[in-house]
Amino acid sequence: MSLFRTKSIETLLAQAEESDKGLKRSLNAGNLIALGIGAIIGAGLFVRTAAAAGEHAGPAVTISFIIAAIGCAFAGLCYAEFASMIPIAGSAYTYAYATMGELVAWVIGWALILEYALGAATVAISWSEYLNKLVGNTIPYEWCHSPFESKVIDGIVHSGIMNIPALFILFLLSILLIKGTQESAKVNMVIVIIKVAIVLVFIAIGWSFINPANHTPFFIPADALPAKNPDGSEYTYTDFFRHGWGGVLTGAGIVFFAFIGFDAVSTTAQEAKNPKKDMPIGILGSLVICTILYILFSYVLTGVAPYTDFVSTGKEASVAYAIHTYMTGYEWLAKLVSFAILLGFSSVILVMLMGQSRVFYTMSTDGLLPKIFSDLHPKFRTPYKSNIVLFVFVGLFAAFIPVNVAGDLTSIGTLFAFVLVCLGIIILRKKDPNLNRPFKVPLVPLVPILGILVCTAMIISLPEETLVSALIWMVLGLVIYFSFSKRNSRLNNNNSH
Repeated sequence: MSLFRTKSIETLLAQAEESDKGLKRSLNAGNLIALGIGAIIGAGLFVRTAAAAGEHAGPAVTISFIIAAIGCAFAGLCYAEFASMIPIAGSAYTYAYATMGELVAWVIGWALILEYALGAATVAISWSEYLNKLVGNTIPYEWCHSPFESKVIDGIVHSGIMNIPALFILFLLSILLIKGTQESAKVNMVIVIIKVAIVLVFIAIGWSFINPANHTPFFIPADALPAKNPDGSEYTYTDFFRHGWGGVLTGAGIVFFAFIGFDAVSTTAQEAKNPKKDMPIGILGSLVICTILYILFSYVLTGVAPYTDFVSTGKEASVAYAIHTYMTGYEWLAKLVSFAILLGFSSVILVMLMGQSRVFYTMSTDGLLPKIFSDLHPKFRTPYKSNIVLFVFVGLFAAFIPVNVAGDLTSIGTLFAFVLVCLGIIILRKKDPNLNRPFKVPLVPLVPILGILVCTAMIISLPEETLVSALIWMVLGLVIYFSFSKRNSRLNNNNSH
């Protein structure tokens, strides 16, 4: 019995046809594009733009966004081909099962927990932090931080007990997901419309406040004057990766992660009304729309304020700072931007929780996870038990673990999935060239190879402790596979009869 036994495309397509027993097909192309935008436009637009511009790329951060978008497009095209061809919940896990076999599928399914579950927990903690800022830090420190965090306030040491707001937003969104995919998609659509409208208002109003001097020179020169760090020390630009093309490429690495999330669209393939046509539109449409918004937003932001300002005012405060300082009379816009950031966090959590429950659903129907993860609600036809288990798991992490522990683990899970999906396209083209492909990746194997190279370079650039943590996570996953999943696999049991 091979560890690399594959699930045939015929079996997968037969599984997709069992729609009366499985997940409810209720999503159209518009819903799928909105899910993609919901996952992509989070706080990353506001936070990473300023960080990449201030510390590395300057006004040329717009070029960083174009480079990052091209890198994502390689993976996005590969996802679109698979999602149109194999309309099954499970995303990269399902595609790996069809092309590289069960063990690789298990590894990628296990890695996706880092992207979706850990990502949802991390964003929930950020949601809590940002909500507290919006309400003037009126939530007691003890009830919005983990037990591993403490802070001296007015001479008194305050230690965290539990992050209640993070738990609250996870609970609300889990209830929404149990209620139904269509309801979740509608709420996400409303959130997306509001936050995209706020971004467009900032671009429209900010355009008239662009100072051409802030875009000259467009690239940071090697002899650029130092900026001031928040602690008052100097931030210099002499390093190769802090000016010119070196800075633009580093900026691309930073903003690349603002694009992550479009792959979550592919986890809903089994709930799309017309997956062959709508999945490529959802994946690539959301990528294109977000790329255009990112480029326009970064052009206006770096035109309104000098890039050096974003070194001293980091994170979420940067956009509000630019509005308050350089756009007199539009202070109300800063409040709207703050609201958009909170909404951005919310829709990202929603889509991540949805993506994770769908990956678990498929792994469970394959026998690789316990049956609880594929039990559907008799009325709503959603994997409600999976949503409840996920709420407990993600909630425990968000309530009791500090945000910095998650680090870049979310990114490594995503990039690993991207690499295997690109590789899967090359394998399946050789293995089954005549298969019906409603959407085809152009220039195979060039596009998938470029996707693999870009994503592997990103993985290598991650901190060493992140790579070690990911390795430990993978070892734990293999222990579970060999002790439970391999024995209970439906493919194994079918073959042994």
